[in-house]
Amino acid sequence: MASETNATLVEAPVVKVSADKTIFNILLAISFCHLLNDTIQSVLPAIYPMLKTSFHLDFGQVGLIALTLQLTASLLQPLVGLHTDKHPQPYSLAVGMGITLIGLLALSMAPTYVTVLVAAGTVGIGSAVFHPESSRVARMASGGQHGLAQSLFQVGGNAGSALGPLLAAFVLTKGQSSIAWFSFLALAGIMILTFIGTWAKNHRAARALAKSAGAGSSHTEHFSGLPSSKIAVSMAILIALMFSKFFYLASITSYFTFYLMNKFHLSLQSAQLHLFIFLGAVAAGTIAGGPIGDRIGRKYVIWGSILGVLPFTLLLPYVNLLWTTVLSVLIGMILASAFSAILVYAQELVPGRVGMISGLFFGFAFGMGGVGAALLGKLADLTSLTFVYHVCAFLPAIGILTAFLPDLEPEGSSRFPRAA
Repeated sequence: MASETNATLVEAPVVKVSADKTIFNILLAISFCHLLNDTIQSVLPAIYPMLKTSFHLDFGQVGLIALTLQLTASLLQPLVGLHTDKHPQPYSLAVGMGITLIGLLALSMAPTYVTVLVAAGTVGIGSAVFHPESSRVARMASGGQHGLAQSLFQVGGNAGSALGPLLAAFVLTKGQSSIAWFSFLALAGIMILTFIGTWAKNHRAARALAKSAGAGSSHTEHFSGLPSSKIAVSMAILIALMFSKFFYLASITSYFTFYLMNKFHLSLQSAQLHLFIFLGAVAAGTIAGGPIGDRIGRKYVIWGSILGVLPFTLLLPYVNLLWTTVLSVLIGMILASAFSAILVYAQELVPGRVGMISGLFFGFAFGMGGVGAALLGKLADLTSLTFVYHVCAFLPAIGILTAFLPDLEPEGSSRFPRAA
């Protein structure tokens, strides 16, 4: 016991010295694990055409697969985040990836539509465990540059979402059973997340030791100072903005391949490559929103990201293949910058509840993606995919609600860093 105590005392100053700095090796590691997690998840939308053919599904049933995946994650994430706010579980990161691995292997062997739904739900549970704690780790390692940290974390996930369809186009050559190859990504994630969990455990122990010794970080937690009613209205606006963003994204991630195949007569592989281009643009755009929000304020980034994409979404259903590709890239880049800004803005509104807020917003993002996929799939069955994109084109107009968000300056500047 004495040796363990001494080890803690030796390790604590090392962690404390880095507490005021952005710890990029941890941020890059958690971002890479986010890439692995979301690469695995994005395999499902990429194989929807395969599953549709194998199990003789209609668009509504395809949407139900997406709904099952996203809804399990959305319902559990806030609960997981709330629990880990009170009872930190650093190794839950590795556990979450392990659950995803189980779902992935089940999906590769699923013999019926029902078992596909169960496997998709299991992958969703793994995501629900992974995201809240990983977002907290990103904030812990941010050194006060919360927007930058969340952007780095998010770009990993977006890159994974873009990589999944590309890998699916070339790896899944032998049908459904080929999905098992992605289990190697999950195994790599489990090993890295175990290391990150150990760092997070030591980091918390060192900060607790420093606090008890009266030598805490120079950073102080930022409080919005707003009345609870104003916070509630602001949170409702942020949720509405999230709805517009992720409902629109659901129309692209779930049905863009079908849209391109139907309208422009592309092959499945070619359509998947176009989806990869769109998701790559999302990954590229994500990295900008957080750092810009750190410097000029989250509200301005939210304004430009949600409302600014409206002209391009309105044009998309009317253009040829070349301009469809160009507009999809612009839409992906602009729309992607919103999430980091919205998440950090919400964390500043409700300080001390990083896990709950992260779980709520990640969960809502997953839920809107699932609900959007299901409803839009049913709408496509009743009308057409072109009509779906005509309707979804107006969703970014909800961005006008940003005008009612309070200013939280100097919160938006990296010159005023704050602790996690």
